[in-house]
Amino acid sequence: MNHWLVKSEPSVWSWDQQVAKGAKGEAWTGVRNFTARIHLNAMKKGDLAFYYHSNEGKEIVGIAEVIKEAYPDPTDKTEKFVCVDIKAVKPLKTPVTMAAIKAEPKLADMALVKFSRLSVQPVTSEEWKLVCKMGGL
Repeated sequence: MNHWLVKSEPSVWSWDQQVAKGAKGEAWTGVRNFTARIHLNAMKKGDLAFYYHSNEGKEIVGIAEVIKEAYPDPTDKTEKFVCVDIKAVKPLKTPVTMAAIKAEPKLADMALVKFSRLSVQPVTSEEWKLVCKMGGL
């Protein structure tokens, strides 16, 4: 299993909205970055992803699961980009802020720190375990 991080501004699509979709989940559409597209194409059913609130909050608030692998993004008129379907699995007991991540030396190489604008990014197993611990899981 691979681990990922997906980012959304809460005013556009929040963790609470994702949770409200229940087991049927929601398509993760609107990604228009070629590097992020590579990551979306690499996601497999059952992979887990941190759910990060960007711009407002700047914190990891929950864990989502990929429930449908990459397919053409219906919001993309150019037909170049893909989406996956994800469902909320569980919230972190304590959201993990970007400030806390940057303060942890073991997370200095995390994609969230190095490529902060990338909307879909990989997370290593070591980073996953540490952030889960920081979030009370």
